Parts: sequence; C-alpha cells; structure tokens
Amino acid sequence: MRDKNLLCRARKAFKTTTDSSHSLTRYPNLTRDLVPYRTDQLWHADITYIRIVNSFVYLAAIIDGFSRKVVGYGLGKTLSANLAIAALIDAISKRNTDNLIHHSDQGIQYCSYDYVKILKGYDIAISMSGKANPYDNAKIESFFRTLKVEEIYMFEYETYVEVLERIPYFIEEVYNRKRLHSSIGYMPPEEFENINNEKEKGNESHQLALTS
Repeated sequence: MRDKNLLCRARKAFKTTTDSSHSLTRYPNLTRDLVPYRTDQLWHADITYIRIVNSFVYLAAIIDGFSRKVVGYGLGKTLSANLAIAALIDAISKRNTDNLIHHSDQGIQYCSYDYVKILKGYDIAISMSGKANPYDNAKIESFFRTLKVEEIYMFEYETYVEVLERIPYFIEEVYNRKRLHSSIGYMPPEEFENINNEKEKGNESHQLALTS
C-alpha cells in the first residue's frame, strides 16, 4: 500500500474523557500480576469518544480480561456517570458476577456513589489504575484503537443516529464474533469463550465422576 501511495493515516484528534480531579473514594489496583484464567474473572471498563460533525458521542464499554469480548456498553451525548452505569448494567444482565474484579481508571464516573453502589451490591471487587497510568487498562484501550481504526475512521460518522446504528453492529457482529485476536489463539472472542466454556464443563463432569 505504501509503494502504491495507498497508505491511510488515522486521525489523532484527542479529547479527554477522564476527570480524576475529585474527592470521591479511590480504590487500589487489584490486577497487578493477575493473569485471568476464566471468563468473568476480570472486567476492564473505560470511556472513549466518537467525533461527529458538530460534537462528540461517548462510548462506555466493558470487556472481559480473559476473552477480550465486549460484555457491556452504553452510548450517549454526555460524560455523565449514567453512561458508565448503562454499560455496567448491560454487562451484569448478561454475565456471571461471582468472584469478579471490575477494573477502571479513577475517573469521576467510576468513583461515583451510584456506580460504586451497584458494584458493591453485586459483591464485585473494585480495582482502579494508578493516576495517569493507562497501561493497567491496556486491554480495553486496545479495543478502542481497533474500533476507531477499523470502523470509526473508515466511516466518518456525521450524526448521532449513525453512531447508534453502526457501533452496536461493529461490537456485536464484527468485533465479538468475527475479528481474530492473536492473544487468544487467532479466534474471535465469542468462539474463544465457547471453546473454553465447553472445556470447563468437561472438567467439571470429570471431577464429578471422580468423586461419585
């Protein structure tokens, strides 16, 4: 592509989505040296922006740290805590929250009373990155880069309605079900989860047989 002058350079416009200048409670990082070995052991949460003609649309997303699958998301026109809560409720409604760690930055959305109340209500352990340390949440940052390079920059949204129509399709049909990930054996996240869930069921049946 470079030889034919076809190289496409992604735009690098930047907008801050994290406001950590607040007096709300911050939580320690529980993910240091943690390598997840099953689904719903560790969730990563974050917010990014999508530029449209005259403003921005914001996407709050949660991915599974083991499978890289997007398990919950919310779209909105503001950076209120309700946006992050929508993604959290979406994830909780579809997944298992037993012995789960929720990891995010120290942004005001994730430290808000209502957000923390939901996490504690489901006995989900709360973990947060150190201030100005995005590497602790690199997995979801990788998802955001993929979303922007492979979808947003290619399509160049103009309206809020276009975002609402295309982003769910990309997340659910393309990213979760079709896009291959080198970190999980060049499989899509949903296929990777299905294979590992079958293995876990097989192991459980084997253990049951040994104890019966």
